[in-house]
Amino acid sequence: MKHGRYRWLASPIMAGSATVHAGAAAALLLQPGCWPWALGAVAANHGVLTAAGLWPRSQLLGPNWVRLPAASAARAEVAVTIDDGPDPRVTPRVLEQLAARGAHATFFCVGAQVERHADLAREIVRCGHRIENHSQRHRHDFSLLGPAGMRGEISRAQEVIARTTGTAPRFFRAPAGLRNPFLNPLLESLDLKLASWTRRGFDTVNGDPGQVYRRLTANLSGGDILLLHDGHAAAGKGGIPVILEVLPRLLDALAERHLVPITLEAALT
Repeated sequence: MKHGRYRWLASPIMAGSATVHAGAAAALLLQPGCWPWALGAVAANHGVLTAAGLWPRSQLLGPNWVRLPAASAARAEVAVTIDDGPDPRVTPRVLEQLAARGAHATFFCVGAQVERHADLAREIVRCGHRIENHSQRHRHDFSLLGPAGMRGEISRAQEVIARTTGTAPRFFRAPAGLRNPFLNPLLESLDLKLASWTRRGFDTVNGDPGQVYRRLTANLSGGDILLLHDGHAAAGKGGIPVILEVLPRLLDALAERHLVPITLEAALT
């Protein structure tokens, strides 16, 4: 794992942001009376950066996997990703459903949950799945943290997962997908890739399995990254976590469409 200094990724929006700030500073030096225009330009720039951070699938702040690479898409591969666990009430049943269909998935796990349920985390890996980094505590204010706070959340989870499972994550997903401009250079320094999704079912707030399933399978095609949750899963009728009703149908739909579920890590090869 790399732990080098930050290397700011050369995304166009960040280069443009630097230009806006430099231009505003130069304008104030040359024409102090133009301060309202300079201040307005800087404020607008910060508004754009904030909007980019609030859009999980945005690539304006740097590289972000919203789909698998073209080679994976050509092989009709998709990635089923499962967030917020491991959860001892749900994850074992998810593993059973995956095993019954010979499918592999990527689990974006919370470091604190891995510490609490270390045996279950090791079982995920033993079954041929991957555990990736979803921060240490899944803080709701993660996108408001500065570089030091983000580094602490990500590095701690990275260490916990590597120590528990014997394999260090290669991907990171921000809590709720929200971030700020500090994240991508930090991920680069830690040798992690940011991953979001192609589509999600909103299964932490929607207890209707049919609606969740339809959101995940609408226009389903090779290269898609799909998001479900074994942690914080909404309950459907009878109190059953939605993922347990949706996942078997989803895996069957993939098979019917000759799509192959793989881990994100497998798409790197």
